[in-house]
Amino acid sequence: MKESLMRLTNYCRKNDLKSLNLALCCHHMIGRLSLTLLLITGMLNPVQGQEDDFIQVEGLQFKLKGRPYYFLGANFWYGMNLGVSGAEGDRERLTRELDRLESLGVKNLRVMGASEGPDSAPWRVKPSLQSAPGQYEQQVLEGLDFLLAEMKKRQMHAVICLTNFWDWSGGMSQYISWANEETIPYHPPEEGGSWMRYQRFTSSFYRNKKAQQLFEDHIRFLISRVNSITGQAYKDDPTIMAWQLANEPRSFVNGRTFRKWIEKTASLIKRLDPNHLVSLGGEGDADNFFAGASFRKDQGSKNIDYLTMHIWVQNWNWYDPKKPETLDRALKEARSYIADHIAMAKNMGKPVVLEEFGMARDKELYEPGTSTESRDRYYREVFQQLFDLSQHGGPVAGCNFWAWSGEGRPRIPGAYWRGGDDLIGDPPHEKQGWYSVYDTDTSTLEVIRRYAEKFNQLSKTDQKQHE
Repeated sequence: MKESLMRLTNYCRKNDLKSLNLALCCHHMIGRLSLTLLLITGMLNPVQGQEDDFIQVEGLQFKLKGRPYYFLGANFWYGMNLGVSGAEGDRERLTRELDRLESLGVKNLRVMGASEGPDSAPWRVKPSLQSAPGQYEQQVLEGLDFLLAEMKKRQMHAVICLTNFWDWSGGMSQYISWANEETIPYHPPEEGGSWMRYQRFTSSFYRNKKAQQLFEDHIRFLISRVNSITGQAYKDDPTIMAWQLANEPRSFVNGRTFRKWIEKTASLIKRLDPNHLVSLGGEGDADNFFAGASFRKDQGSKNIDYLTMHIWVQNWNWYDPKKPETLDRALKEARSYIADHIAMAKNMGKPVVLEEFGMARDKELYEPGTSTESRDRYYREVFQQLFDLSQHGGPVAGCNFWAWSGEGRPRIPGAYWRGGDDLIGDPPHEKQGWYSVYDTDTSTLEVIRRYAEKFNQLSKTDQKQHE
């Protein structure tokens, strides 16, 4: 009996609390006293030990298994859709892309865990995960399962966005449309579209209780899901680094209601899943008046574990790819933006990730094989600044470039995406190839490889020697 108890205890240590069912089945064999001992020795200890498998925040740093965790990652938002089985996905391509990223040293991926609305809607990725409220497309869910299972094999970590401020995946505007039975006022490139009108409509989400309830239903559904491939609940899967409230949520002119929504939603996620980190997905103090962003106020909640910022030098009119002389100004502005946000993060006592930044190819061309000299310099200098700031125990924890396209190619470079086209880093409403990093961009890949190695090496270093 003693040997049986030891074997069962060791099994439970490896397989966590789910082993309770096995223990109960063996109840008659080991006796009531032995079962009590099993529950104490075989189950309480592994729960404590298992915590080390999840990425955690300690002070200004991420920690994994007791060591600092730094990363140079990628935005790979369409991974879930590539993971769909059959003609609408491409699992073989997905595994090749993950292998490429792993070979570069990229082990952190920011992905979408949501897409909403009918596939007939314009400017969005297809097939949708949630085609109607609470109606999930099984093959897309299994696509996310497959993505996470393959990432687990490669010891990669995922930041999962739970919705989107922008309409290329449905997002908040689709929840409003469902709640109010309203037509979404699309922004450009929709003919007659208005960015201001779209943002005003979408930011009404923060005061729309019905739309928020539909979103919260999705949060509950996804966090409680059991992966059909690994058999592991998402909330128990260390492959997931963090749940992210949304991709680039903007308050527009609704700052107070926006921050109430942040607090409410982040608190809900924490109650449902105490294992994983929570982040906002915000841009920081974006250089855009209509974003209505406040880095300190928006991300100051105790339920937001780490801070995020984005930089878009062309979108914010700091850079014109057709005028290479503007690159110096773009670099100056980017360096200043990073430094300002690092200083705020230090005062807030939280790690910070630059989770979106990118640059067009030279002369704003879209085809593989065209020059990326300016982009390579931009990547190199941003990576170097972040690495320098990381070495002394400061709040810089990592970065994710936008965006990985790998072997994907636009149907027509510079055209807009439509169903059946390759999925690449540029969302459907953007010109295909704009910010894409292709697998043939050898000079850009070499910059990514070099700095990924630096960040990965930093994770292996005892941080105390740098402080």
